[in-house]
Amino acid sequence: MSTTFIPCFNHRPLVPLAHDYQHGDSEPLHQHDCAQLLHSLSGVIRVSTDAGDWVVPPGRGVWLPAGVRHALQITGQVAARTLFVDPLARADLPASCQVVQVSPLLRELIVASLALPESYGPASRTERIYELILDEIRVMDVLPFSLPEPASPPLMALCQRIRTEPAARWQLENSAAQLNISSRTLARRFYQETGMQFSDWVRRARLMAALTRLAAGDSVLRVSLEMGYESHSAFSAMFRRIIGVSPSDYFPERGSQ
Repeated sequence: MSTTFIPCFNHRPLVPLAHDYQHGDSEPLHQHDCAQLLHSLSGVIRVSTDAGDWVVPPGRGVWLPAGVRHALQITGQVAARTLFVDPLARADLPASCQVVQVSPLLRELIVASLALPESYGPASRTERIYELILDEIRVMDVLPFSLPEPASPPLMALCQRIRTEPAARWQLENSAAQLNISSRTLARRFYQETGMQFSDWVRRARLMAALTRLAAGDSVLRVSLEMGYESHSAFSAMFRRIIGVSPSDYFPERGSQ
């Protein structure tokens, strides 16, 4: 998915593209005039925008509206399948960046779209597949893999320290003391700027860092300890509560050793 790729719609509502990334690949900040659904079949993609970061685990996708500047960082071997979508294809396409669940039906439709001809007639199989893809995009479930960025410099600096040292004890009281404000003030300002409770933001930052480390090949046990959890079971419980399965089930090749 080169930043120089410019989709040619030719009256199509969307353009599919398959691209594989190697571990450590990246793309600098860029933007498209069209919307984009970036789906990862394997590996983890970190998407950075002016509004915050999104981590895309295997089997999930990220929706990027037209004109949103974004950069990509690749962890693991990523098989990416992308749909570039004409923003006028539907009036109710998602209006904000979001990590989404790619249903089995949508996944197979994306694969099928890669083999469709550029030219097609009305009521043809190709047109029906494109229309069904657009229908599925409208009902994608949003997943909690976003990390909104605060606006004020003090909170931005605090969030950067949390990302750098996720294992530290980032409690509300000691974090507020670093900023010379009360814990109540930090809680209020943090929620105003991010829409999240401070403790939830820290937990999600650790989860997103953990997903990247697991995709890079680190063991569940090592990631548990380096994310500040006292035990493998405590980390697994958090992971299961948010993701729905244990880390060893989500990354079966990692195990616990």
